[in-house]
Amino acid sequence: MHSASISTRSALTAACAALVLTTACTAGTTDSTGVSSAGKPTVRVALGVDASYAPFYLAVERGMFAKAGVNVELVKTEGGPAASQAVAAGTAQMAANADSTALPLMVTAPGLRALGVFQSSDRYLKVVLRDGITSPKRIRTMASIGGLGLYATHQYLRHNGIDPNSVKIVQSSAPEIPGMLERGSIDAYILYEPWAAKGAAAGGHIAGRSGDFGVTYVQWLLADQSWLKDNEEVAGKIFKVVAAADELVGDDPEAAAKASDQQVKLPVAQTVKVLPEITFTARGINGTDVTESKKIVDFLLGQKLIKKSPELDTTLLKGWYEQHAE
Repeated sequence: MHSASISTRSALTAACAALVLTTACTAGTTDSTGVSSAGKPTVRVALGVDASYAPFYLAVERGMFAKAGVNVELVKTEGGPAASQAVAAGTAQMAANADSTALPLMVTAPGLRALGVFQSSDRYLKVVLRDGITSPKRIRTMASIGGLGLYATHQYLRHNGIDPNSVKIVQSSAPEIPGMLERGSIDAYILYEPWAAKGAAAGGHIAGRSGDFGVTYVQWLLADQSWLKDNEEVAGKIFKVVAAADELVGDDPEAAAKASDQQVKLPVAQTVKVLPEITFTARGINGTDVTESKKIVDFLLGQKLIKKSPELDTTLLKGWYEQHAE
């Protein structure tokens, strides 16, 4: 059986369809000279809907971006590559995405730039097995989101001595996957919260975390070079706010959970529980990031999910965070 591939066809159209907020799918909607009624530059930041984005939700709820002189609009997407696709499509100017999710898009959208890391974890992604599946060896079908999810799925299977080509891997969106487990159409999946807990409540059980099989992800703040070259100061202000919000999430997870509930209706108790599974620390791109990115690119090439490597020396901006956001 063959594992699912990451489709790059119609990526821009898919990005538009995935946006939760009502936005026109044209580059003009994110004109870098746009300003709010208060005279502040307006920047749309695309991101998913889960606890890992708590710093952004908290920053908006507390008016931290406005205090820094920037009007930020959060463009909430279904997750996976949709956030970075929104930047490539021109419906957002910046995005938050995991490394293994953004890297394949950097091939088809070479203007994408990783500015730095705002969080990381080897505990937040969880393995969910259908009740009755007592061993990975019994898995016949898995569901996966693209990017990080697919990479983690393959690493999990290999770690357990299973050839990924012997397992049917169905690509889907995070909100759909717990229902697939409940219906019995899949045996397992690997996802972040709240979708891991939803699967455990719908006929499954959590059987491990990504660190158990050597997968640690980082989340990057990204921008498109065509916008970034004229807006580095603005991008730096936004990253500084995210870095400050990172610290606040660590100091007061309950406040961060309440902000997440206000922004995207995540249950407060559940969010408080999972936030400690994530390391909310902002930093610049370093040599380890480049090395890990090369490993992910090798996986993508081996799976024929990309035809060539992105130019990592160009797309990963080492030193940018230190120059513009510290």
